[in-house]
Amino acid sequence: MLGVFVKAALRPGMVKPCRLVRPVTQIPERSLVHQEGLPKLPVPPLTQTCERYLAALEPLVSEEELQYTRTLVKEFLTGGVGERLQKGLERRACKTDNWLSEWWMQTAYLDCRMPVAVYTSPGVVLPRMHFHDRQGQMRFAAKLIAGVLEFKKMIDTDTLPLEYLSGKPLCMDQYYQILSSCRIPGPKRDTVVHHSMGTTPVTHITVVHNFQFFVLDVYHSDGTPLTIDQIYMQLEKIWNSSLQTNKEPIGILTSQHRNTWGKAYNNLIKDKTNKESVRAIQKSIFTVCLDAPMPRTSDELYWSRVAAQMLHGGGARWNSGNRWFDKTLQFIVGEDGTSGLVYEHAPAEGPPIVFLIDFVVGCMSRTEIVRTPMVPLPMPVKLRFNITPEVKRDIDRAKQNMNIMVHDLDVKVLMFSEFGRKLPQQHKLSPDGFVQMALQLAYFRTYNICCSTYESASLRIFKYGRTEAIRATTTGSFKFVQAMQDPAKQNPERLALLQAAVQTHKENTYNAVHGQAIDRHLLGLKMLSIDELTSMPEIFMDTSYAVAQHYNLSTSQVGSKTDCVMSFGPMVPDGYGVCYNPMDEHINIAITALNSCEETNAAKFSRAVEDALLDMRALLEDTATVKQ
Repeated sequence: MLGVFVKAALRPGMVKPCRLVRPVTQIPERSLVHQEGLPKLPVPPLTQTCERYLAALEPLVSEEELQYTRTLVKEFLTGGVGERLQKGLERRACKTDNWLSEWWMQTAYLDCRMPVAVYTSPGVVLPRMHFHDRQGQMRFAAKLIAGVLEFKKMIDTDTLPLEYLSGKPLCMDQYYQILSSCRIPGPKRDTVVHHSMGTTPVTHITVVHNFQFFVLDVYHSDGTPLTIDQIYMQLEKIWNSSLQTNKEPIGILTSQHRNTWGKAYNNLIKDKTNKESVRAIQKSIFTVCLDAPMPRTSDELYWSRVAAQMLHGGGARWNSGNRWFDKTLQFIVGEDGTSGLVYEHAPAEGPPIVFLIDFVVGCMSRTEIVRTPMVPLPMPVKLRFNITPEVKRDIDRAKQNMNIMVHDLDVKVLMFSEFGRKLPQQHKLSPDGFVQMALQLAYFRTYNICCSTYESASLRIFKYGRTEAIRATTTGSFKFVQAMQDPAKQNPERLALLQAAVQTHKENTYNAVHGQAIDRHLLGLKMLSIDELTSMPEIFMDTSYAVAQHYNLSTSQVGSKTDCVMSFGPMVPDGYGVCYNPMDEHINIAITALNSCEETNAAKFSRAVEDALLDMRALLEDTATVKQ
C-alpha cells in the first residue's frame, strides 16, 4: 500500500492489528499492579539477528542477491559499524522503559503521511442485526454506548482483568490509551492527545448523524451513567435535530493525506467556534456514527460491502463524511442493521479493541431497555462549524480524494464454513500456522513465486510492548508449496513438509513474542544510525532489504470470541491485506487489495485461499486414512 512512497523498514504506517501466539488468560485482579514489574524489551544478540535475517531472505531473493547481501552482513558484523550501533541500542535499552516504543510510534504511525482511513485504521464488522429503522438503530446504539461505559468503569476503577500469556502477565497500558484520545494532524508529524489523563474527567461522547456532530453528556451530575433508556431518548433528540441531509461533511477532512489535512486543520481552527467544536470531538470519550442506509446488496456480498463501509464509509455521498477518522474509537451503527467500528491505530493494537468488542457484545446480550423514571435531561449540544470559502474548498477536495480511495479499495470477505480451528488442532497443528501456510499456498499458486509476508505478534509480555513481525515465508513454507504443486510428490511427503513448515512458524512466533525476532531490532539499528547522523549502513541500502520490507502479504490473526470480521488495507500497492478470525467450526477471512494494481484481485485471491484450505484438509484426511 505505501511501499511506493517510502522505502524499506522506515516506511511509516505499515502496521497491523497484532495477535498473540496462544489464547490469553484473563484473571480478575488489578491490571496495573504488575505494570512496574514487567521486564524490559531485550535487544537481541547482533549475530543472531544477522543469521536469521539471511535465513529469512533465502526464499525471497536470488542466490546472486543473497550472496551479495551475505558480504554486506559480514562487513556489518566485523567492520565495527554493527557493534557500535548494537552497543548504542543496549545503552538506550538501559536508560528507557522500552527502547523501541517511541521510535515505533513515530515511524509506524505519527510520521506516516498517508490517510489513516483505509491505509492504517482497521475496521470491524459486528454480526448482522435485524433492525431496519431508526428505532432499532437507536436502541442498538443506546445499548452499545452503555456497554462501552461499563468497560470505561473498569478502566476508571482499575478493575480490568489482568491478562496472562503462558503464565506471564501482559502489559495493560494500551487499554488505558483508547478512550478520550485522538490523533491531531501536524505538517510533518502527527501527535496523539489523551484527555483521560487530565484533572477534569471527560463526561461526554460525540454522536454524528447526517454529517452533524453533537456533544452527548453520558453522566449525571452525581457521576452515575445515563441508563440505556435515557441514552435512547437523547439519541432521539439528536436524530430529530439533524434531519437535514444537505450539510457540509466537515468530518471528511480527516480522511485526507496527513499533510493536506494538517494545513486544512490549521485553517479550520483559526475560527474560534470551529476550534471549540473540534476540541469537543477530540476530548470526547468516543464517537458514535449513526449512518444512513447503504445501497442494498446480495447476502453473498453483504460482508464485503459492510467491511468496506467500516473502513471508509462508502464515499462522499454516503457515510464517509459521517466520521472523524482521527478519533481513536468510532462505533458505527447503520439504519439498515449494519454495525461495527473503525479505530485509529496509533494508541493501541488489536487485542484491547477485541477485548472491548467481546465485552460490549456480552453486555448488550444481557441487557434490555428498562423504562426509567423521567428526569429532565439537557438537550445534546450541536457543534457549530463556520464554513468559509477556504474550508469549503478543502471539503470538496477531500470528497474527491475519498471517492478515489473508495473506488480503489477492493474488499472480499470469505466466510469459510467448511471447517475451523478444530480441524488443524485434531491433527496436532497450530491453527494459525495452518492458515498461514494456506495463504502461502494460495499466493504461490496465483503468482508462482513466494513473497515477503508480515504477520503481527504482540510484545506485551514486555513493558509498553507493541508489535513484532512474524515472517511467515520461510524456506520450509517454500518447500511445502512447491511440493503441493509438484505432481511427482506423494501426500506423505507433502504432509511432512506441511508439519515442518507449521512447526517453524510456531518457533518464529515464539521468538517474535519473546523479543527475539529480527525486524524491530533492524529498525532500531537503522533509527540509531539516523539519530547519530552517521552514514547509513550498507545493509539498509541493499536491494534485499527493500524486498524483505515489501510485504505483498500483510496478515493478522484476530482471535475474537465474537463472530466478527476485522479488515485493513494492503501494506503495499501490489499487495493484499489479510485478516482472519478462526472460530471452532469456521474461519472469517477479510482480504483487501487495490484496484489500481492490475496484478491483484481480492475475489480471485479469496478463491485461491479457499481452494488451498480445502486441499490442505484433503491432504490431512487422505494421509490419516492411509495410516489407518
